Amino acid sequence: MSNLATTRREKKANLGPYGKLGHALGELDDRLGVAKGGRTFLDKIFPDHWSFMLGEIALYSFVILLATGVFLTLYYVPSQALVTYHGSYLPLDGQRVTQAFASTVDLSFKVRAGLLMRQMHHWACDIFVGAIVVHMARVFFTGAFRKPRELNWTIGTTLLILAIVNGFLGYSLPDDLVSGTGIRIAYSIILSVPVVGTYLGFWVFGGNFPGTAIIPRFFILHVLIVPAIIVTLVTVHMVLLVRQKHTQFPGEGRTEKNVVGAPMFPVFMAKTTGFLFIVSGFTALLGAFAQINPIWQFGPYDAARISYAVQPDWYMGFLDGALRIFPAWSFHSFGHTIPLEVTIPAVILPGLIFNLVFAWPALERKFTGDHEMHNLLDRPINRPKRTAAGAAVFALLAILFIASSTDVIANFFHLSLNTVLWAMRFLTFIVPIVTYPVTYKICKELQGVANAGKRKTANVVTRTSDGEYQATPSPAYVDDVSHELEPTPVPAFITPSEVASDERGVRTVDR
Repeated sequence: MSNLATTRREKKANLGPYGKLGHALGELDDRLGVAKGGRTFLDKIFPDHWSFMLGEIALYSFVILLATGVFLTLYYVPSQALVTYHGSYLPLDGQRVTQAFASTVDLSFKVRAGLLMRQMHHWACDIFVGAIVVHMARVFFTGAFRKPRELNWTIGTTLLILAIVNGFLGYSLPDDLVSGTGIRIAYSIILSVPVVGTYLGFWVFGGNFPGTAIIPRFFILHVLIVPAIIVTLVTVHMVLLVRQKHTQFPGEGRTEKNVVGAPMFPVFMAKTTGFLFIVSGFTALLGAFAQINPIWQFGPYDAARISYAVQPDWYMGFLDGALRIFPAWSFHSFGHTIPLEVTIPAVILPGLIFNLVFAWPALERKFTGDHEMHNLLDRPINRPKRTAAGAAVFALLAILFIASSTDVIANFFHLSLNTVLWAMRFLTFIVPIVTYPVTYKICKELQGVANAGKRKTANVVTRTSDGEYQATPSPAYVDDVSHELEPTPVPAFITPSEVASDERGVRTVDR
């Protein structure tokens, strides 16, 4: 008996100071060897700047999309089979609708928390795409896409395209009047592709519009295929981010070879967890109090009916606006007709825009001859050509977005719809052309290049008693080392080293 007690005490002593759990984790690490990598990951340094949180908004809204999407999938019926509606929404009682429409209405009114989940899902999608756009704008205007991060720029652009496509697919699933009209427009865009358009349309829709297969096919794409691709690309994006480390704004103690900031654990992890709760709570508030896509008011899709003052989600606005204002041109030759009124605004224009975005890192590298590694970010005013080009593209998209409401504008201001269309056509060309030199001039003014000694200084913008704004050079931000300065520099006692930390927990680590 004494020998047995001694053996138990010896085994317990061998477990170490962390007990059974620590022993089990130790045994697991002996086989997988993950402790070293986990320690490195938890020690990863994150620069402390608000603009780096934009990507996290996109990530967390995508998490909300997945969670609410699972809930919706349990109740939605992806079928175009016609049924007679006898559900909770009495104004539709007795009408012939598709099962997709009927299940979505029942999901909204019959399932507990169903409407909340629907609206949270829809708002999260809008936030997801918006966060990607703003995040990529930050990356573009600060030059974070340069070597060695061109691949991450390509992944981000692909994610934006997939987010827009998946948003349209999800928007189409209820099979209501508005989404059905959107599907019809998508069918027309596919048909407008030269040579292969009719074949593509027949293949995608399983026959002529509307067919009976498009809703089930959109459903599979929306809940399975596209999300799987997005998850894969997000994972690759995060792996590259850890591997290449963060960019950072220049400042005292910050170089191309180090990263200054807070470690992932516990500082960044605490902040990002709180940020997750904020994004989730804000989305829940929108889902609870801000109505979006009330399909029961639109009714089921009917090709003979059309609704007024209804536009697609904001990220499809530029495409809708381009289709509205483009002239009714077509090309007829060799027994074929190419509807330029659809092909140019809906196929060629988006293709040019997104291909330009994909190619921008290579184009900038070619025209500037800059093949160096860049870990410090630019200040937009110090890259006036890039900033002006980006502003011009955003101005073009903004005008096209406004053009998606031509009918509403004409009705509100009591104008002729034809007048509004022509005004938008002119503005589509004039506004981007004017935006480029104006933005370029503003950047040059804000640079405050002093003629004496050709020394760059930052400007201080002041307002006179007459209301005039003036930019005067300030010697407080002399650019002696880099083309960029951080307005709030890290204290001078932080010096680059392998790993160093001040009393606030701000660390610097070599790349």
